[in-house]
Amino acid sequence: MVGSTMALDLANNNQVQLADYYPDSLSAVQKRHSSIITKQLDITDEKLLLKWLEPADIILIGVPGHLGYQTLKTAISARKNIVDISFSPENILELSPLAEKAGISVIIDAGVAPGIPNYLLGYHNTQMKIQSFEYYVGGLPKNPVPPFNYKAPFSPVDVIEEYTRPARMMINSELIIKPALSEIELINFEETGNLEAFNTDGLRSILTTMKHIPNMKEKTIRYPGHAELMKSFREQGLFDDTKIEETSKKLIKDWQLENNEPEFTIMDIIIKGTIGEERQEVKYHLYDEYDPETKTSSMSRTTGYTATATVNILLKRMWTDPGVFPPEIVGQKKGCTHYILDYLQKRNVQINTHFTSNNIDG
Repeated sequence: MVGSTMALDLANNNQVQLADYYPDSLSAVQKRHSSIITKQLDITDEKLLLKWLEPADIILIGVPGHLGYQTLKTAISARKNIVDISFSPENILELSPLAEKAGISVIIDAGVAPGIPNYLLGYHNTQMKIQSFEYYVGGLPKNPVPPFNYKAPFSPVDVIEEYTRPARMMINSELIIKPALSEIELINFEETGNLEAFNTDGLRSILTTMKHIPNMKEKTIRYPGHAELMKSFREQGLFDDTKIEETSKKLIKDWQLENNEPEFTIMDIIIKGTIGEERQEVKYHLYDEYDPETKTSSMSRTTGYTATATVNILLKRMWTDPGVFPPEIVGQKKGCTHYILDYLQKRNVQINTHFTSNNIDG
């Protein structure tokens, strides 16, 4: 879903070649934009992948997380600039020396989250002394069906990974690790009513690149009750390495979005800090729904358009440094974050902003 949205968006102004393992996915995209050249490809075949990448000016990678690291490593050897949204569990920054040697720019985690919060954090890091950064994010069906009350807008294996990988956060300048699905809290949103939020490992590179910020956390949003159900799955061993493939095959039926099914993406980002003698708090709120006109899900829109905006940052040479960079580093460069926000707004992805400030002595 995300891949097709990215391809269709880029095809409006570029020649796009699109590869996927499943021919049906490719033909569905080509029917919507006949200029897109498609190829059925197994990306784990490195020789075939490199041959296919030869004519590219820029590469956009959106594969399941467990394939992401090796795919990116192979793509770097093609010596093309790259944007990657694969959410690999490995430390992708370790590939930076390879990218530097190849003389290319690689921007990773350029989706909705990680992605948008990172860009905004990078921008505000140049504006204020940040004391805390937190964000809450989720993609959900508008009409939840028990018992899961959830549909996966991307690979179920990657969702399960969120429920099993320990959550890292920064508390009072100390790296703290807590179980995924822990510290459940209810949050009332104007658009949806009460939803629950729980710890997941979404900070990723920020824990390294922004370790001067004393307090940082990220939580995933679901309908109430989902976290406890997933905890029970985890405790029964259904997410263990030996069973995760079987479990995901079962869940994909329950979690698959129907064609044209209404769903939404919701996110709050809260950044607090100081500028001189003033305390500053800035809150960003994103709420986006399935677009019936373009027949694109909100998760594919918010993720895909952030990625394609990042592609354009490289095409326009707004970012040219060689190496592997997360969005919070790119976002510190003048103009980059505003370009992302403008690009999203032009595609009707609205992010509302609320500022408050007061004197430290007051």
